[in-house]
Amino acid sequence: MSINVDELIGKVEKRLYIGGEWVEGSARGSLEVENPATGEVLATMASASSEDALKALDAADRVQREWGRTAPRERAEILRRGFELVAERAEEFATLMTLEMGKPLVEARGEVRYANEFLRWFSEETVRHYGRYSQVPEGTLRMITTHKPVGPSLLITPWNFPLAMATRKIGPAIAAGCTMIVKPAQLTPLTMHYFVQTMIEAGVPGGVLNLVTSKSASGISTPLLADRRLRKLSFTGSTAVGKQLLADAAPNVLRTSMELGGNAPLIVFEDADLDVAVDGAVDAKMRNIGEACTAANRILVQEPVAEEFGRRLAEKLGAMTVGNGLDGDTQVGPLIQSTAVDNVEELVNDAVSGGAEVLTGGARIEGAGHFYAPTVLVDVARDSRVAREEIFGPVAPVITFTDEEDAWRLANATEYGLASYVFSSDLSRLFRASDKLEFGLVGFNSGVISNAGAPFGGVKHSGLGREGGAEGIAEYTYTQYVGVRDPYAK
Repeated sequence: MSINVDELIGKVEKRLYIGGEWVEGSARGSLEVENPATGEVLATMASASSEDALKALDAADRVQREWGRTAPRERAEILRRGFELVAERAEEFATLMTLEMGKPLVEARGEVRYANEFLRWFSEETVRHYGRYSQVPEGTLRMITTHKPVGPSLLITPWNFPLAMATRKIGPAIAAGCTMIVKPAQLTPLTMHYFVQTMIEAGVPGGVLNLVTSKSASGISTPLLADRRLRKLSFTGSTAVGKQLLADAAPNVLRTSMELGGNAPLIVFEDADLDVAVDGAVDAKMRNIGEACTAANRILVQEPVAEEFGRRLAEKLGAMTVGNGLDGDTQVGPLIQSTAVDNVEELVNDAVSGGAEVLTGGARIEGAGHFYAPTVLVDVARDSRVAREEIFGPVAPVITFTDEEDAWRLANATEYGLASYVFSSDLSRLFRASDKLEFGLVGFNSGVISNAGAPFGGVKHSGLGREGGAEGIAEYTYTQYVGVRDPYAK
């Protein structure tokens, strides 16, 4: 399917969506969206002010009670229609993501499929979020528990997965009966705007879903978090920003979901199938150009197989085609902006100065766009910056370990606890990994484990709460218990 880029961008609404109407933003100036592969300005978007944010909360609060009382089937059908519309527009969504974020088109198509599964999953969960009815142990009361929507929610999404993060938050909010204010990343708002247009067509009533794109993130979050009508915050982004948002949410004791930074270990034991391990490492490292919180940040390889593993990984990454994501043969697109390239370059230079060897890559690619060559580093020191900091780029540092206990100790030596990966032919090691690893996600002989039906989230400084799975809708509800005097109580 051939997409006319100019026509597609022309179809995307550039204004804010508040209370069922598209309106101009009242912030000074506007927001320009750039193509990271070329530096070209793709579109100019309206920018919301604090006043616009509070108008969006007014609209969400006004319809919350009515929306929360809609039949679960009605909300489920809206999500199902959204799923069908996104499937029809899959190529358009994929093209928008590639244009504004840079990921190769083949990956963008994969994100559309993955993102859309959240709409299908939560359309099914909407009518199955059961309560309980039972007798209390003493026999004096009948116990009824039910789930109720928490209320107006602020959803803040990141730039790296523009559609998946939209559906993963908006889907369960609709399913639970919550109204919402959505603030997309200023680097990649086009996908969210087109998705909101799509959900309006799917039947989301005015006021339920409000969209406030802005140049100033704090200009949106600060007044909303200070307003007692807001009852929920869901944020995906950096740990530093997440901590500040948690502090801002504390005075009103908001329900919070935080999906923050990561420093994922990918552990390869000497008994692993190296073909499977290398392919898994490529998947876990290079998905989304390495710009993913689940990306393999540290590749830990047992000493007897480290040299061969590093060589094979370098062959794979060194053969990858780098270029504009819209080109059909591109496997690695640009990083999101020039500062991202600067950061990756600093991390690699620091590792090399500490004794690491570059097997492939190791340099930025000059010219238009923000490109860095896929890179494999070996002999990386355990205390180097590239081993401690989130890379968010196409760099795979290989660090060796001696035995199993050394692997677990090295893997857990981080304040983060989101994703982890283990490659081994010993199935009993799976259970030891589960026991030992301090991470919310563990992949065993697989480098890609995210799924709409599975709970996604981390521990420690990687966040709070879960998205997806049966747990995903629970983040947008609270449990109410009703105790009824038992008619047979003595």
